[in-house]
Amino acid sequence: MDVIDGLGNTVRTPLGAAPGGWPRRVAALLGACHPGPTVAVTLLVAGLAVAAGQDASGCLLVTAAVLTGQLSVGWSNDAVDAARDAAAGRRAKPVVGGAVGARTVRAAAVTALVLCLPLSLAYGALAGVVHLVGVAAAWLYNVRLKSTVLSWLPYAIGFASLPAFVTLGLPGQPRPAWWIVTAAALVGVGAHLGNVLPDIETDLALGIRGWPQRLGPAAVRLLLPAPLVTATVLLALGGGGALGAVAVAVALMTAVGGSLLGRHRPKVPFLAAIAVAGVDVALLLWQGAARG
Repeated sequence: MDVIDGLGNTVRTPLGAAPGGWPRRVAALLGACHPGPTVAVTLLVAGLAVAAGQDASGCLLVTAAVLTGQLSVGWSNDAVDAARDAAAGRRAKPVVGGAVGARTVRAAAVTALVLCLPLSLAYGALAGVVHLVGVAAAWLYNVRLKSTVLSWLPYAIGFASLPAFVTLGLPGQPRPAWWIVTAAALVGVGAHLGNVLPDIETDLALGIRGWPQRLGPAAVRLLLPAPLVTATVLLALGGGGALGAVAVAVALMTAVGGSLLGRHRPKVPFLAAIAVAGVDVALLLWQGAARG
């Protein structure tokens, strides 16, 4: 079976992988949105909105805007990368496995992006623009910056935009504290390093030379704890108190441990990055810091 990737290239997939009924196709489409990160980011931002004191309707609007934005990014990523994923033999990917066509995934990405526009702006013009800048940065990563030395930048912008989006939609449009935005950007950089680490060798073989690929796996494993723990330290200094000290200790052990285990289990550093991000968000929720 042939499918068309996000760049218009024909990708041959296994003949036995043709789509079944609509429930299977819907499940495959959902699987192509990178459901783990999509759900995690959406829930974390919803939690920040609650901690910031946003009312129920505002929390729902934030959640819907972030969800559609994340869906658009995840789907566009799989559509654009279909040819590379096929070349790397990643048949677990729904598009490569033939469970759903790249055209369908691309259409879903555009639809989600169209929905994200009014939902973001409905939360507030300034807040909406900030969120859409983050979404645009993620799309730019998918279509262009992934293979450049600036591959870290969309992650930093995208993550930094999230707490700003939440706070700028509150009454009075309070600006988020600089240390919250900086910490979020650092978590984004750490997430990028951890996400790419397991695939560096395969990426290099396919000609993908982003920042982590240029550094190499050994250097990435050593560097990965730095932005994550620095983010936790910033949040702790911003008003974490005793809990902040505990959070720093937990983040340090988790990030360093994940980096060390990554020598033998390449996916562990990314899981550690998610855990440290969870620590950071828990710290934000506890202190209600999203108000800035």
